[in-house]
Amino acid sequence: GWHQYLSIAHIFQRKKHIMQLGMIGLGRMGGNMAKRIAAAGHEVVGFDRSPELDRTVSSLEEMVAALKTPRLAWVMVPAGEPTDSTINELAELLEPGDMIIDGGNSRYTDDVRHAAELEPKGIHFMDCGVSGGVWGINRGYALMVGGNKDDFETARPIFEALKPEGDSGLVLAGPVGGGHFAKMVHNGIEYADMQVIGEAYDILRRGLGMDAEEIGDVFAEWNKGDLDSYLIEITAEILHHKDAETGKPFVDVVVDHAGMKGTGTWTVQTALSLAVPVTGIAEAVFARGLSSEADLREEAQKQGFAGPNGELNLNSEEKKAFIEDIRQALYASKIVAYAQGFNEITTAAKEYGWDIDLAAVARIWRGGCIIRAKFLNRISEAFESGEANVSLLFAPYFKNAIETAEKSWRNVVAQAAINGLPTPAFASSLSYFD
Repeated sequence: GWHQYLSIAHIFQRKKHIMQLGMIGLGRMGGNMAKRIAAAGHEVVGFDRSPELDRTVSSLEEMVAALKTPRLAWVMVPAGEPTDSTINELAELLEPGDMIIDGGNSRYTDDVRHAAELEPKGIHFMDCGVSGGVWGINRGYALMVGGNKDDFETARPIFEALKPEGDSGLVLAGPVGGGHFAKMVHNGIEYADMQVIGEAYDILRRGLGMDAEEIGDVFAEWNKGDLDSYLIEITAEILHHKDAETGKPFVDVVVDHAGMKGTGTWTVQTALSLAVPVTGIAEAVFARGLSSEADLREEAQKQGFAGPNGELNLNSEEKKAFIEDIRQALYASKIVAYAQGFNEITTAAKEYGWDIDLAAVARIWRGGCIIRAKFLNRISEAFESGEANVSLLFAPYFKNAIETAEKSWRNVVAQAAINGLPTPAFASSLSYFD
């Protein structure tokens, strides 16, 4: 079980401050995080409502009883009612001086409410946005924390156990709510990142008639340059992957419906309330919603609307040049998505009186995050120097990148529109720039 990792605790005991933690929620993320924390030498008391999971206690009451005061409880359950009910139960069991950390994907406004409800009881509260996926257990997790500095320092040994090695992966993003706000925008940017990759794929596949293997080669080549990132890397791997049962490219057999957990939607809703345009992120959310409209899409196919078929019909030299145009359009649209996301964080910080270090946020996204990318180094440098204080697009490095890409970007959007290929994120990002 995960608690076997405690057996190596003696290696760390003379080097680090050893803590005790109650972990509530031992699913894929929570269970892996518990293992990583235990491997760093800390004692983890694990509880999950499912008896099938490898829990060490069978109730919250047992977990609280097993923890020494002041207690630290980490909640890692689905956002909404499951988190609310868990925190409410803990509030009746914990004592003044104890602390709760919500590490799920809760909405930042829920964090503010939870902190306010717990304060009269003397129970401390922090929120922590966690990114890293299934690889976090080995590579570490990027942690965006919201809370006061004293509480942050109290829990720092646990955060240090979870983060990747080095100087990236952990930031106190602001007071309560700031951590989940930064994570919410991170997820929104991730949606946009995946959408522009999808639009590039669609043009390569339907517009240029390339097969999955050929497109995988293109993405692998793109990953050697400015687009070097985790998402581009795994896109190339997926496009090269064959379905074991059919022998077909995996991308041709996987269901083409994309679901959502809520954070992308919240990013757009919050941006609307703050009057901050996040057009690339919004189009990514809308595209996911449309992908799940199975009946609408099926009926649209039956209607057989007249119009172009999407084929660009280019010769080999024109095709090679247009592939480079697509790369530039993808890169420019990606920059806009990040610029819009950071603008949302900046506006929220002003609105709510938060002190958020955007350079630090960019640094932690370099390691452990799904959106980790080579150019995040450039983003952190731009904020550190003050060049991106108004907008990331005005920092010389990114201004030059946009100017270099502009002609290609316009060509891709125009040719896609003429030939009936949808590019909502490419096009809306270009319109935002204009």
